[in-house]
Amino acid sequence: MSLSALTLARWRTLDRDTATRYAKEAARRVDGRFVRLDGTPHPDGTTHRALIERDGEAYALIPGGEVTLGFDPDAWRPLPEQLVSYREESLAGGFGFDEDPRDHLARVMSPRRTVTLPTVLMAVEAGGLVEAPALVPALLAERGLRLPGPDAWEHACGAGATTLFRWGDAAPAATSPYGTGASGPHRRPNAFGLRIAFDVYDTAEMTSDPGSVYGGDGGEAVCGGYGTFLEWLPLATANRNPSMADFLNGPEGEDVYEDFNARPVIDLR
Repeated sequence: MSLSALTLARWRTLDRDTATRYAKEAARRVDGRFVRLDGTPHPDGTTHRALIERDGEAYALIPGGEVTLGFDPDAWRPLPEQLVSYREESLAGGFGFDEDPRDHLARVMSPRRTVTLPTVLMAVEAGGLVEAPALVPALLAERGLRLPGPDAWEHACGAGATTLFRWGDAAPAATSPYGTGASGPHRRPNAFGLRIAFDVYDTAEMTSDPGSVYGGDGGEAVCGGYGTFLEWLPLATANRNPSMADFLNGPEGEDVYEDFNARPVIDLR
């Protein structure tokens, strides 16, 4: 059973028993314990969600293979309400944003690209930083863990979705991108079973690339009154939040690193 050849496309074609065998093999390789397997429907089959426990922490199996990531602003077809929000809230607020929202997206979103990724285990929940960012990789390595790269993070978050957000192109109506009382698709586990990018205030995550912080903006857009569309945008799968990355890795980051998170990855040998 070759976990190295387990692509997302193949993962979705597996029956439940075969997917369970793959998950149990992954657990065995890391001296972990297989907990359960469930799934979510997908047009190409089922996106299985395999939960594995190691050292008291929950991990999800993230199949790899060749995947397409990033965002192409030129191909983006904004929804009417997104354009209204940007023009009547973001631009009218005098914040200095570009006239064309595509120019703004080109700066904050990662570019469209195709990459090949390994199958890994990734923590279901990201943990808050307990040390300065520069020390995190070494601390994780002591436990046989590492940070995800930007490609791995985006793949794990989007789970193959080509939409702006992992759940679709629109922000859910009548809810907010923050707060424990909020409801909606952003509050539910994603297709791989991860709790990821669900609160712009609390879910910003560092990656192995100092220039890429995903999953939240610390509430900048909400507090700044940038408008509904830009309030939700930090939860977009490809939003690498360059301003947050600069903040985390700058002098201020030494004092506020507790406001950021890291999501451990276990390589499958």
